[in-house]
Amino acid sequence: MTIKNKFKKTVLATLMLAPLSTAWAAPLPETAQLDVELSLPKIETSMYARPYVAVWIENSERKPVRTLQLWVGKDEWLKDLRSWWRKVGRYDRELVDAVTSATRPVGEYRFSWDGLDDKGNRVEQGDYTFYIEVVREHGGRNYLRQKLTLGESAVNHVLAPTQETGTIKINYKL
Repeated sequence: MTIKNKFKKTVLATLMLAPLSTAWAAPLPETAQLDVELSLPKIETSMYARPYVAVWIENSERKPVRTLQLWVGKDEWLKDLRSWWRKVGRYDRELVDAVTSATRPVGEYRFSWDGLDDKGNRVEQGDYTFYIEVVREHGGRNYLRQKLTLGESAVNHVLAPTQETGTIKINYKL
């Protein structure tokens, strides 16, 4: 076998075994938007405290892509959002400062994701996971996730109420 033929076989084998490059993947359409409706229910208890809430998106490799919401009273309580803290919070102080807002009272909340990552880049079409973590002092802890395939088709999901949340609606539209 000549060196030229060996080279061709090596290149062909490499191409066949190599994963598809993300450079070949298409970005989410410019009009893509993920709308979230979240409710915090009234909880009858003598020691009610507003919950700490983190909402974020991860890609198929379980890497954080975007923190959508972060409701925390003081920085010292960020670690109470254990899952979010381990994945995102402890590594990126600038992001924490940029997205943190005050805790919210009982009520209905709506927010959207424009398909951009935390650095402002449009993400690729593909599989993602929506996460929400809700923790309340003197209360419960809920950690919810929903797998999503984001691309050229609309997707809707409804997450059932939990101890700390009401119904959560996720609507991906183009």
